[in-house]
Amino acid sequence: MKDLEQAKNWYSQDLEQRKNWYSSVADAYNQARPRYPKELIVSCVELAQLPSEAAILEIGCGPGIATVPFAQLGFKMVCLEPSPDSCFLARQNCASYPNVEIRNSSFEEWELETKRFNAVLAATAIHWIPPEVAYPKSADALQGNGSLILLWNKEPFPPYEVYQSLNEVYQTYAPSLARYEDRKAQEEILKKLGQNLIDSGLFKDLVFEHMKSEVTYSTDKYLMLLSTLSPYIALEEQTRDSLFEGLREKIEKTYGGSLHLSYVSAFHIARKK
Repeated sequence: MKDLEQAKNWYSQDLEQRKNWYSSVADAYNQARPRYPKELIVSCVELAQLPSEAAILEIGCGPGIATVPFAQLGFKMVCLEPSPDSCFLARQNCASYPNVEIRNSSFEEWELETKRFNAVLAATAIHWIPPEVAYPKSADALQGNGSLILLWNKEPFPPYEVYQSLNEVYQTYAPSLARYEDRKAQEEILKKLGQNLIDSGLFKDLVFEHMKSEVTYSTDKYLMLLSTLSPYIALEEQTRDSLFEGLREKIEKTYGGSLHLSYVSAFHIARKK
């Protein structure tokens, strides 16, 4: 996942840049990013043994894509989101859940509430925080038997033959972004994302599960999705516009204005030592 690779290079950079990286595409992120399968959420709750009155701290909730399915289960949630734009959307999306509090703060700047939470949740988010901050601070926020839950969604990809057709456009406008990940590759990438958790030495009983999901995107929604991915955000505006126009033409003419995509979702759950 290119977003993950991008974040690794940002640990030493200005916190303000990291906090606002997605601000310009907050609405697109809210509309187009894939959702977490309900079965995945249910498994998380069961494996973390969360009581019905559990308190959850969510790191980097964005517009609330993972927040809502946990809120629907009635949990008390404190959700941290550094981007004001995403924070506004999260509050809108969670307005009907009185047990959810959205705070406009980064995890780094959040004042630690020691041993308060049954679980700390990070949904495709913890990689934006330096490991030396993310894991010790998460452990300190957890109660003695609390769990760290890391949810992940990989980028949706079309079938390989469709990718090969779209690749013609990439080779013209942005060859560095041309890449393909099949299901096996996505699963391997996601599995490795638990290594920092293990290396921290602060958690035990690590469990990893994954599942494949499928979704159909219109041309507009697919381009909206791409606009939320870090490599596309980082493109020069003119290059991005040319790439998207080429992709639009290809998808409209060759695939009737929609693409059937698949992606892998996963979680890591570990208990505080």
